[in-house]
Amino acid sequence: MKLNFKKTGSGHPLVILHGLFGSLDNWFSIAKELTEHYTLYLVDQRNHGDSPHADAWNYDVMVEDLKELLDAEGLDKIYLMGHSMGGKTVMNFAAKYPEYIEKLIVADIAPRYYAPHHQTILEGLNSLDLKAIQSRKEADEQLAVYVPELGTRQFLLKSLTRGGEGFAWKINLPVITQNIENVGEALAEGSQFDGPTLFLAGGNSNYIQQKDLPDLEKHFPNYQLEFVANAGHWLHAEQPHAVVEEMRKFLK
Repeated sequence: MKLNFKKTGSGHPLVILHGLFGSLDNWFSIAKELTEHYTLYLVDQRNHGDSPHADAWNYDVMVEDLKELLDAEGLDKIYLMGHSMGGKTVMNFAAKYPEYIEKLIVADIAPRYYAPHHQTILEGLNSLDLKAIQSRKEADEQLAVYVPELGTRQFLLKSLTRGGEGFAWKINLPVITQNIENVGEALAEGSQFDGPTLFLAGGNSNYIQQKDLPDLEKHFPNYQLEFVANAGHWLHAEQPHAVVEEMRKFLK
């Protein structure tokens, strides 16, 4: 699948993949601080942003989507980063195609299995009658019944776009709803990437825990783990400067 992406900056290529319900737009503020030293490739994964929709949605196909993009751009020695779902994609990619990657960054996700925990969000998104909604404010008010946190709603509603016949989702909501179990899949047993790997964890997040350290060591023996203070799961949105600083130190 030909993915949508934005390219900016100059220098060694750095490819970044967003998380579930997100898009490449989530990484603009990070990219702006890195363009002097890196060529940034901000990527919309399938069924997200402006990339195509498809019924197949799992890490196997997302890995091949990424390989297709890298091959089309002539990229074979890159820095690769992914957040959450994107982190799972890049971990799987690194294990399958290690020759493409010089350094790997995984933001706030571990290789283990995560049980589905987005049901309330999915209920809220599916509850919106897009044909009847007249404004983004109205969509926000209806979504607030399911998602009380304003910041989370603002993030989710970035995927709501106005078309010729009213509002529509950029995300492939039916396929994501049906296949949400796939997002939490563990990295396959025996998968390993020996290159330098940085795991960035939100200090207030529970996505990477002490119990995950043996898994990090097993799959990524050349890893380091850094915690970003005063940040939850969306660490790049909550503490962008701290995230950039950790990235710069690791990629130097």
